[in-house]
This record gives sequence, C-alpha cells and structure tokens, in this order.
Amino acid sequence: MATDGRTHALPHEYLRGGTVKLLTLFHPVTGQLRVKGVTHTPNTVLHPWLQQELTAIIAALPPLDKVPHAAENRTAWGRWQDGLSIRFTLLEELPPLQMLLIFDNLAGHKTATFVCWLMAHGIMPLYTPISGSGLNMAESIQRILVSRALAGQHPENPAQLIAWLEAVARGWNAHPTPFIWGGKRALRRQQARERRYHLGGSGAVTHQPVPHQGADLNGDQQSK
Repeated sequence: MATDGRTHALPHEYLRGGTVKLLTLFHPVTGQLRVKGVTHTPNTVLHPWLQQELTAIIAALPPLDKVPHAAENRTAWGRWQDGLSIRFTLLEELPPLQMLLIFDNLAGHKTATFVCWLMAHGIMPLYTPISGSGLNMAESIQRILVSRALAGQHPENPAQLIAWLEAVARGWNAHPTPFIWGGKRALRRQQARERRYHLGGSGAVTHQPVPHQGADLNGDQQSK
C-alpha cells in the first residue's frame, strides 16, 4: 500500500534486471534467522558466510554442564547417521556435539573441507533427500520474506531487492514466530490424538467408539 492509501500497480512489462540469492540460517525453535543477500552463491561466498555466522552462534551457546566421555560422545554423533544410505566419515577426534544443521542436498554443502570444519566446531550436518527441499523449514521462511519484501513493490535492481529482503528479515527478528514441524506423519499423529466420535442428540463426543448393543468388552458378539 502506498502512503496515500492507494495500491501501487506493477508495471505492465517485466524487465529482468538480475537475480538475487538469500543466504539463510533459520532456528525454528526461536524463529530467529540470519540472512545475507547476494547475487551469486559459489562456495567461496557461501562457506565463509556460514562459517562466520555459525561461529557466532556456537560462541553464544551456554557452556556444557558436562563434557561427555570420548566413546559416549562418538555414539552421540554416530546415532544421527543411523539409517542413512550414504554416510560421511566422522573425524577421529570429535568435540562435543552442539548443533544439528539441516542442508539441502547440494554438492556445495558436502565438500570435504567444509564438512570437516563443521565437525571440528561441534556441528553435525544433515541433508534432506533429493527433491526434498520442502523438509527444510528455511524454504518456508524465505517464502514469507520474499512475499513481504515484494508486496506492491517493483525493485529496479538487485541491490535494491537485497536491501528490501534484509530489511524485512530485521523486522521479522524483532518479533519472530517459532516454527513447529507439521509433516504428514505429524499430521496423522495429531489427528489420532484428536479423534472424536460424535454422539447423537447433543454435542457430546467420545474418544473411543461406543460398543454396539450385544457386544462384550472384547468386541465378541453375544448370541441372543
């Protein structure tokens, strides 16, 4: 909406003036995010930014109450690889596990030097399945940021779009909204917990179906 209360109309011709990538780290439990707008995302851009932000996040974590024994610590790392068809080799010496980092299944996220850097800083990388980016909640927050940044506006260049996206992210962090995973399995469990059987004659419900007349408690039919 414009300041005069009228809706801005977009140009009838769309001129592609460049594209923008939004580097994003999202913490679902708190809703806080870290972003950086860029025009290209080679590893030489992505990895230094991730290392800088992740180092700051790790430094802000509260100290561990107890340093786990080496064998116990390796078990804690290894259990996050249970069931995976492809596993990367864990470092011989591992620090205490402090963070799980979920990535899209891209080659740039799996380079040996970067994965070793993550492990050396107590970060376990996990990867969504191929074509499974919908499992990464960063996709959801990016959609929200983009829709808010572009609502009724038409950027003239990538620099302007980056400024808008980063401004929207700062506004989001002022009042963040935590995310809760709600995939198909979680939905089925929720529906099972909330299952209701409506009773005729009133608004009453039961959590279990009322046995039919003539059935005993075990569900066996009794002869008349």
